[in-house]
Amino acid sequence: MESFDFYSPTRMIFGRGTEEQAGAQVKAHGGSRVLVVYGGQSAVKSGLLQRVTQSLEEAGLAYETLGGVKPNPRYSLAVEGVSRGQAFGADFLLAVGGGSVIDTAKAIADGLANPGVDLWDFWTGKAALKGSLPVGVVLTIPAAGSESSNSAVLTHDETHEKRGLGSDFHRPRFAILNPELTFTLPAYQVACGVVDIMMHTMDRYFNPVTSNQLTDELAEGLLRTVVSNGRQAMAHPGEYQSMSELMWAGSLSHNGLTGLGHRPDFAPHQLGHELSAMFDVAHGASLSAIWSSWARYCVDANPGRFVQFGVKVWGLDPSGKSEREAALEAIETTERFFHEIGMPVSIPELSCGVLEDSVLDELALRCTFYRKRTIGTFQVLGEKDIRAIYGMANHV
Repeated sequence: MESFDFYSPTRMIFGRGTEEQAGAQVKAHGGSRVLVVYGGQSAVKSGLLQRVTQSLEEAGLAYETLGGVKPNPRYSLAVEGVSRGQAFGADFLLAVGGGSVIDTAKAIADGLANPGVDLWDFWTGKAALKGSLPVGVVLTIPAAGSESSNSAVLTHDETHEKRGLGSDFHRPRFAILNPELTFTLPAYQVACGVVDIMMHTMDRYFNPVTSNQLTDELAEGLLRTVVSNGRQAMAHPGEYQSMSELMWAGSLSHNGLTGLGHRPDFAPHQLGHELSAMFDVAHGASLSAIWSSWARYCVDANPGRFVQFGVKVWGLDPSGKSEREAALEAIETTERFFHEIGMPVSIPELSCGVLEDSVLDELALRCTFYRKRTIGTFQVLGEKDIRAIYGMANHV
């Protein structure tokens, strides 16, 4: 086993009707003045926001609400949230929604705990995050895993840069998971969530370390669960069992458990971030659009890893095939699954069209943070590698 340090302090509260515990949980974790962050009108129309705020009232807590969070969470709304939170005297953030809502709440919590610091400076590394206000979550979309992770992403409205920031200050105090809250999700959002959950696991699985058997088994089991229940959820919308499995898998996929002792790669995430930032496409779709091109470009770094992935996750039989042939079959099988659930496997399928060479050059440059970094651990990728992968994905 490789060495690791595992820290996952979030209290997970799972089951029907658990959103009614939001107020009690905020109070138990020291909150008294709560800024409730949510997305669009679905939380209002479904009655969820009313149930959550009622629980806050019953717990004797003061609150204000801030709606309007969009996919690929925006820096500008987080800045507005900091201003609103300061005026209200917020001491606790409650996110009611999916990953974008949770990440916005985390960013607001960072700003409130560090007055006078430009939020974007944390995301670009110009300032060190030294504290944050506590955050709680009522989850509505199984996808990003932000309800149990130490990470948050933010997109700058003007520069269209999308950056991630990891800090244990970002670990939510609690997360409420009621699968019934997912029943009205559009099929496309469910499919994007399935991809995101898989990628949080696969970006840890494909790495240079192959000696941690139990970590591999956890990752492979989670992936099998997501594939089977993803198919079930797409075929039978609003089914409690499949959505409950996806919701729990999403939380476990990004709390670090499926990558213990590994050196996570996350190159597909970095490649996808630039696509979603430039074209404002769904995060999960950007990941499926780029993954197989990344995989084919990097397969020779360790084809055996892809063979194991094919056998353990997809049930493939490598007999009679060369190692590379079996590895490519695993990649093709993953592509077919993405298509099966309605997800893209190329850039043009994102509705971006075939991109001009100059746009691909710009994507590669941005992905290196303007030649300040490489990405990946399974295979370290520089600007030329990144540009080649974008080129491979830029096919009809």
